[in-house]
Amino acid sequence: MEKPNPSLSPQLLLLLLLVIVTASSRCRAENNVVGGRGKQSSSSSSGVAFFIFGDSFLDAGNNNYINTTTLDQANFPPYGRTFFNFPTGRFSDGRLLPDFIGPSLLCYLHLRAGALVETFQGDVIDLQTQLGNMKKVGKGLRNKLGKEERDAKISGGVYMFSIGSNDYMSPFLTNSSSSLLFHTSSSRFVAMVLANLTAVVKDIYDMGGRKFVFMNVPTLGCLPAMRLLMKNPNGKCYEEQVSELAKLHNARLSTVVLPRLARELKGFKYSLFDFSTSLHRRMTHPSNYGLKEGEEACCGTGKWRGIDSCGGKRSVKKEFEVCNNPTEYLFWDSFHLTDTAYHQMAREIWNPTPPPSSTITKTSPLAIVGPYTLHQLFHAAIHH
Repeated sequence: MEKPNPSLSPQLLLLLLLVIVTASSRCRAENNVVGGRGKQSSSSSSGVAFFIFGDSFLDAGNNNYINTTTLDQANFPPYGRTFFNFPTGRFSDGRLLPDFIGPSLLCYLHLRAGALVETFQGDVIDLQTQLGNMKKVGKGLRNKLGKEERDAKISGGVYMFSIGSNDYMSPFLTNSSSSLLFHTSSSRFVAMVLANLTAVVKDIYDMGGRKFVFMNVPTLGCLPAMRLLMKNPNGKCYEEQVSELAKLHNARLSTVVLPRLARELKGFKYSLFDFSTSLHRRMTHPSNYGLKEGEEACCGTGKWRGIDSCGGKRSVKKEFEVCNNPTEYLFWDSFHLTDTAYHQMAREIWNPTPPPSSTITKTSPLAIVGPYTLHQLFHAAIHH
C-alpha cells in the first residue's frame, strides 16, 4: 500500500499564499468574534498574520488535503453541525480556538501531528514538515510581495503552537511496543519533545518571527477516550503514565524552556496559555461556565462516550450517539472540545478576567495566560 504523503498539496500551499497576500485588506472587513458573536473588532491587529502549528486542537481542516484515514479526519457529519452546518475538517461541532482569535488566520498544521517524527508517522504532517511548508510559503511571499513586505509579514506575525498531546498519547493509542517512550525514561522522552519544539521556534526566530503563543498539554488522562482506555477502576481521571507525561511537559515548558528562550533570543515575546488548568476548571465546575456536562462527550459511544466513533466512519465502531445540545457540553467527541468551550477559552487567552472563585485551588494558578495576553502580543512592538 502506498504510504500517505504528509506534505500539504501544492494547491493548498497556493491557497495559503493567496490568503496571506490579501490578509490586510480582507480582515479589516471581517469580524473578530473574541468579544462576542458577530461583534465588530476595532483592534489595530487587523492584518497581522497568524500562523498555526500543531495538532487537532487547532487544525482547521488541513487533514482534508492529505491521503490519510478517517481516524485522522473530521470531514463528515455531525462535525461542524452547530456553527457551519456542514463538516469542515475541524474536530468540533463548530469553530476552534484560533477561529475566535483572529480573522487573518493562516494554518500550517495537521491533525494528530506531534513534535516527534515518529508520532503517527506517515499519517500526519509532523512539526518539521509544517515548518518546511511555512518556508515554502515564505519564498512565495517574497516573489509576490517583495522582500521588504514579506519580511514585515513574517516579523510582525504571531505564531501559535499546540504540541505534545499526541506525542504522549500515541504510544498508548497505537499500543506500539516499539515506541520511543517504552525504551527511554519519561524525563528523556519529554526532553526530546521539547527539544524539537525549541528547534522549530528558533528556526522561525531566525526567519524573523518574534511573537509566539504556546498552549500547554491538558491532563490527558481526563479526556473521555483516555479515561476509557486506561480503565481507572474508580472512574476518575487516570493520573498516572500519560497524565504524568503531560505534567512533566508543562512544568518544563513554563519554568525552563520558555524563560530560557526569552533570555537567549533578543526581542522574543511569548504568551503561554494554561490549557490544562482552563480545561480542568470546566471539567470540575461546568456550571460556573454555563455548561451542564464536563466529563462526558457529546458525540461518541460507550462510557463517557469515550469510544471515538463520532460520525460512524471510523473502524473502531460504526454506531454513535450525539447529544441534543452541544452548547451544554465541554467535550464534543472523545478527544476534542465544543465550539462553546473554545469560544470561552479564546476570551481567556485574548484578554483574561479572573475565574470564578470556586474554581481556584491552591494548586491551580489564578492567571492562566502570561506573561503577555494575546491581545498584548498582537499589539506588541517588534525589536530585532
